[in-house]
Amino acid sequence: MRMIRSFAVFYLLEVLTISKLDHQLNDEIRDKELRVIGSDGAQLGIMSAAEANDLADEQGLDLVKISPNAVPPVCKIMDYSKFCFDQKKREKEARKNQKVVEIKEIRMSPSIDTNDFNTKAKNAQKFLKEGNRVKVSVRFRGREMAHTNLGEKLLMEFAEACAEVSTMEKNPKLEGRFMAMFLTPKTSK
Repeated sequence: MRMIRSFAVFYLLEVLTISKLDHQLNDEIRDKELRVIGSDGAQLGIMSAAEANDLADEQGLDLVKISPNAVPPVCKIMDYSKFCFDQKKREKEARKNQKVVEIKEIRMSPSIDTNDFNTKAKNAQKFLKEGNRVKVSVRFRGREMAHTNLGEKLLMEFAEACAEVSTMEKNPKLEGRFMAMFLTPKTSK
């Protein structure tokens, strides 16, 4: 029973240390001297941690250590909860504006027919217009490995078919039984 209790206390302490904040606040700051910046952005000078804490308490705000590696460390008087809220809001906005680029793959064989080739080229153009990168690969089977130049020629024709919406990022390269190249969408100016 005693071992279970000590494990629970250890586990609780472990959880508390994991959820620790990035910045030191108020009484956690124990440096002898601090460079303090006011809530309006004005420099208040170098003072002890106790004086800075008292100054923050008078204004009803928090003392936050912003730059712990500076000599002396820099602290700012601010509303920490509002600061955290604004920071989360900025991160959320940045994630919303972020665009994820996918890599779409198109596979062919060296003996592909013209209609199949045109259909795959049309699909690749659609992917490129959506802003995705396209990996075009040709798979060689059996005796086709002796004629890899046909696959290279096919990939170059494919790049020409998609030339108006894409640029060739990597030239055709043979890797095992596959020859592949990458197309990226042209940047619109």
